[in-house]
Amino acid sequence: MKRTPMYERHVAAKGRMVEYGGWDMPVQYEPTGIKTEHLNVRSDAGLFDVSHMGEILVEGPAAEAWVSSLVTNDITVMKDFQVQYNIMCNEAGGVVDDLLVYRYDKEKYLLVVNAANVDKDWQWFSSHLPREGVALRNISDETAEVALQGPKAEAILARIADFDPSTVAFFHFVDGVHVAGIPALVSRTGYTGEDGFEIYVPWDRGAELWDAVMEAGAPDGLLPIGLGARDSLRFEAGLPLFGHEYTDEIGPIEAGYGFFVKVDKPGGFIGRDALKRQKEEGPKRRLVPLRMEDKGVPRQGMEVADETGKIVGFVASGGYAPSLDANIASCYVAPPVPAAGENLWVVIRDKARKGVVVKRPYYSRKQGS
Repeated sequence: MKRTPMYERHVAAKGRMVEYGGWDMPVQYEPTGIKTEHLNVRSDAGLFDVSHMGEILVEGPAAEAWVSSLVTNDITVMKDFQVQYNIMCNEAGGVVDDLLVYRYDKEKYLLVVNAANVDKDWQWFSSHLPREGVALRNISDETAEVALQGPKAEAILARIADFDPSTVAFFHFVDGVHVAGIPALVSRTGYTGEDGFEIYVPWDRGAELWDAVMEAGAPDGLLPIGLGARDSLRFEAGLPLFGHEYTDEIGPIEAGYGFFVKVDKPGGFIGRDALKRQKEEGPKRRLVPLRMEDKGVPRQGMEVADETGKIVGFVASGGYAPSLDANIASCYVAPPVPAAGENLWVVIRDKARKGVVVKRPYYSRKQGS
């Protein structure tokens, strides 16, 4: 398995290492555990090693038109040094991957893709490359990345940055700056439902960055955070994960992210016709957020039934939500889709367990629950 530059730091911090997308990564740390790590991000701050993510540079006079042809959102409205969430679809409207698009200018972009999909995405990009006007460079192996998340993230970063983090707007980035004396690109997005920053540095300086951020955050109770809490945080915040809410057969309209699909944007994009039909005719299934009322933890793949006991769908993501002290699930169900306040049942160990349909996100930092 591959290892990030922070591997030895994880082992020293008693991280429980697991395989994830071909990488040896910490799922949690001992003795803190997933729940403590999760709640610490909500209350204070957490540091995530996300060096396994993929980074692709796109440059050339046709860069804007080419990137736009691959993604559902409209990148032509982006300003320089803005970040945009995007979805890359196949012809049938299923998802190849979801990604972040960083715009330097209309001739230079950085695409940040999911760790498990780096090779697949690179092949997809390469197979759709025009004869001229676009040059690609996979800099994933050159780039280490940490995500500093939580309400104290800005104050922690300010102690070691040579710029004022408060000047970086949400979904924007700065480059050519330094964090703890290390050349860096810093963005402000996040995958937890909290405020936070992503810090990209040269691969061989990743461990140095990790140490510097952990030291700067010690007075504020900063903890290292593993994959377990990363997943529970994103799920509470109603954020999708490829392989769960998205698959190569399930697309953004079905998942309830149609606002990221601009079917009328200039030039079109791969999957446009299929997604336009879904918008006009309605999808064959929809994602429904569920909060369990009966005991039992819903898990991906479990069957979902209506009040008559008829199987109407399946669980895409499920688990315990520490901020809510409740079990939650995102379920794909066939129309008619129940409204908020109505019930669905998840089949757990051959027994139907009752849940109530709620609104997404399950957790919002503005509401605190």
